[in-house]
Amino acid sequence: MLTLTSPSPRWPLTRHTSRLWLAGFALLLLAGCASQAPMDENGRQAGQWERQQADVEAFDTWTLVGKAGLRTPEENVSANLDWNQTPYYFRMLISGPFGGGRNVLEGREGRFSLSNSDGRFEAETPEALMEEQLGWSLPVTAMPNWVRGLPGDPDNDNTGSYQLETDELGFPSHLAQDGWEIDYRDWEKVDDLWLPRRMVMHYDDVRITLVVNQWQASEE
Repeated sequence: MLTLTSPSPRWPLTRHTSRLWLAGFALLLLAGCASQAPMDENGRQAGQWERQQADVEAFDTWTLVGKAGLRTPEENVSANLDWNQTPYYFRMLISGPFGGGRNVLEGREGRFSLSNSDGRFEAETPEALMEEQLGWSLPVTAMPNWVRGLPGDPDNDNTGSYQLETDELGFPSHLAQDGWEIDYRDWEKVDDLWLPRRMVMHYDDVRITLVVNQWQASEE
């Protein structure tokens, strides 16, 4: 006797397969979200600073163009800053109100000079030179590191030990060294490196805000 059987409906199997496919797709999406590092609105990601720190330390020959604002109980002024830095030489052009015109500060192999319309002057440290001639001073010895988000050399007698705090992405957010308090407020990507774009430095009742308009690698 020939027995005929009707084929099983296919839609229950298809619906079950669809559910499995959707569940697998959702798991893939969740895994992708979980594996992606946290990111801020500028594109910085967690872990980037740690991965790039050695490259930032090696980035020691550069030009910085920006603006510095000086605030004390007596005044609130700003100046333009054009700064060339190498491991062996620096030249900092300060022009504008709190620069008192055009001042060129230079240093090479432990010798420092400041030139302006009144002449050329020398001193043992750039800080003493600026204080004597301008009546105020930037922390020039440590700033080549600070402006890159790095602490000054702790073995240097002029900078000493430091305390560094980081943000939720691992980037420097606050640095305390040699009596100065440095807050990193904004960052920008320069080629493949994230570098500070805006920082605020405090020393007693002195507040200096530095805004970088341009970072550029330069030749020695």
